Amino acid sequence: MTPELLEQGAQRMQQRLAALEAGRSQTASGGRSSGFSRPKAGESLDLAHGRILYLEDVSVSFDGFKAINNLSLDIAPGELRCIIGPNGAGKTTMMDIITGKTRPDSGTVFFGSTIDLLRHTEPQIARLGIGRKFQKPTVFEQLSVFENLELALRIHKGVLSSLRFRRSAAQSERLLEVLETIGLQTSLQRQAGLLSHGQKQWLEIGMLLCQDPQLLLLDEPVAGMTDQETERTAELFLGLKGKHTLVVVEHDMAFIKAISETVTVLCEGSVLAQGPLSQVQADPRVIEVYLGR
Repeated sequence: MTPELLEQGAQRMQQRLAALEAGRSQTASGGRSSGFSRPKAGESLDLAHGRILYLEDVSVSFDGFKAINNLSLDIAPGELRCIIGPNGAGKTTMMDIITGKTRPDSGTVFFGSTIDLLRHTEPQIARLGIGRKFQKPTVFEQLSVFENLELALRIHKGVLSSLRFRRSAAQSERLLEVLETIGLQTSLQRQAGLLSHGQKQWLEIGMLLCQDPQLLLLDEPVAGMTDQETERTAELFLGLKGKHTLVVVEHDMAFIKAISETVTVLCEGSVLAQGPLSQVQADPRVIEVYLGR
């Protein structure tokens, strides 16, 4: 990471911080009532209602195609929720809406009881505590594993403080904790580009963990992994459950079986079925969607 690139990244982050402060001045709720009516000052996460994520009657269309159709969904704090569905069911679009990449035509999306995500930009939502991992790992391949994680710690800094960054004892301890969590403690000096596909996935998850997110959105995290890497990822996710809230979109049903408690099936942009995996797999509607009969 060159000083020029680091400075550019720090400048972008400072712009994001400024945008977040501007967004915090907004107080309208978008019409939600009964405890969800007005964001709190400072945008603190309120879990009093027992839900960390709440979508209600969300719809969005692209060129006449309704990608999300009156979708309603809620997630409890610390839950590990699995989302499945055929291609085109709206899974990725749902994540795009939650993270601010796509704006819905109608509906309500709240983070906790008070934070209206539809009133925030994509960078602001990341700063509020929602981390997203795409299917393809995005790490700095020329840097070491440790340097990737250390860089993730710096995003809360301004330009000058980023350039003068020195880890505190607590931050060093946190980095070692994350390394152990993702199982890369013996590879901390290894160049990220030399890692296996699965190890790169774990490193990116570790970079998200360094930012202490409340909610993690994980899109097909085991795609392309070996059986051993998939098993290790299942152990990782089960270890994160409770400490973080995880929403996992995946097609690998063996992996879903290993980690799931509640599975939500999406079809044509809305919830088709929900419950334990054995229950949804036996649902005639789900069988028809997946098998076409």
